[in-house]
Amino acid sequence: MFVDHIRLYCKAGDGGNGVVHFRREKYLPKGGPDGGDGGDGGSVILRCSPHTDNLRAFFYDPKLVAKGGGHGSGARKHGKKGKTIIAHVPPGTVVYKSPAFSIAEAVEMERSEEGIDLQPVIDLTENDQEFVLCQAGKGGKGNWHYKTSVNRAPEEHTLGTEGEEGVYYLELRRIADVGLVGFPNAGKSTILGTLSKASPKVANYPFTTLKPSVGVIEFEDHMRCTMADIPGLIEGAHANRGLGHEFLRHITRCEVLMFVVDIAGSEMRDPIEDIETLRKEISLYDEDLAKFDWFIVANKMDLEGAEENLKNLQTRFPKVPILPISAESQTGLDELKTHICEKVGRKQFSK
Repeated sequence: MFVDHIRLYCKAGDGGNGVVHFRREKYLPKGGPDGGDGGDGGSVILRCSPHTDNLRAFFYDPKLVAKGGGHGSGARKHGKKGKTIIAHVPPGTVVYKSPAFSIAEAVEMERSEEGIDLQPVIDLTENDQEFVLCQAGKGGKGNWHYKTSVNRAPEEHTLGTEGEEGVYYLELRRIADVGLVGFPNAGKSTILGTLSKASPKVANYPFTTLKPSVGVIEFEDHMRCTMADIPGLIEGAHANRGLGHEFLRHITRCEVLMFVVDIAGSEMRDPIEDIETLRKEISLYDEDLAKFDWFIVANKMDLEGAEENLKNLQTRFPKVPILPISAESQTGLDELKTHICEKVGRKQFSK
């Protein structure tokens, strides 16, 4: 199961209370104050880890609640510190904070006409990067801190502070150098599987790809780049039709967009209309995406009608690089790899 966005309730541990206590021993009847301090609570920390690729770990238990600190005791004994929770998230996780303080409130806000106002908190992109999502409460002070020359038996003490809490939204945006964009059955998964060691599902029917797949393309001189296969778009994807709207967020980090089209029209589609529709959907979803560097891969050149459609496509988009290939028969792939290398730039994928 692939999970790329989740609602999460988080609560850091409260600090333990400081206590009032006086030392009482057989030979020290006036031993004085010795109330201990309370322990700090546990924090909630997010750590960016390359060993996880989605947010599935939070799906069945969408809460992170750290333990509170223990209360102080006599003989200046410090309360036990609450254990900090460290949750691992994949690189590319964007964290938003909701104004709600409970899951129920967040759901109610989502259902209301006004919706919910999310505030971006942090974008976790680097391996081992950490962020304190909820800060733990501090432990209170025991009465021994308040002993003075004129107050030999103080009864003052402080309570522990509360840990932070809130409802957060985690959204995964896959990080890749090249993003594959195209209609269902255009051959994106076949291209990814051929160019890289990824193993996306390939079948002769639409919507075989139900989640984004990332593959690594190896070049000469031990160079590499990453390529993301986004589930097939359909017209109206920007308005939440089909699968595209769910996964368009994953191409917002790509350096280059690679539009894959069935140049033979084997699915009774016009390649020119496909490119125009895809460009329109990308622009309607995010205007900045339409400004990304892009090129066209004309797949299925081994089928009848491909040559004529390729000429028409080149006439319609004279300034856009168009690379004819056949992923099935593995022709034109070397030229495609060379073009990707030039587009992304070797500095992007040096080891």
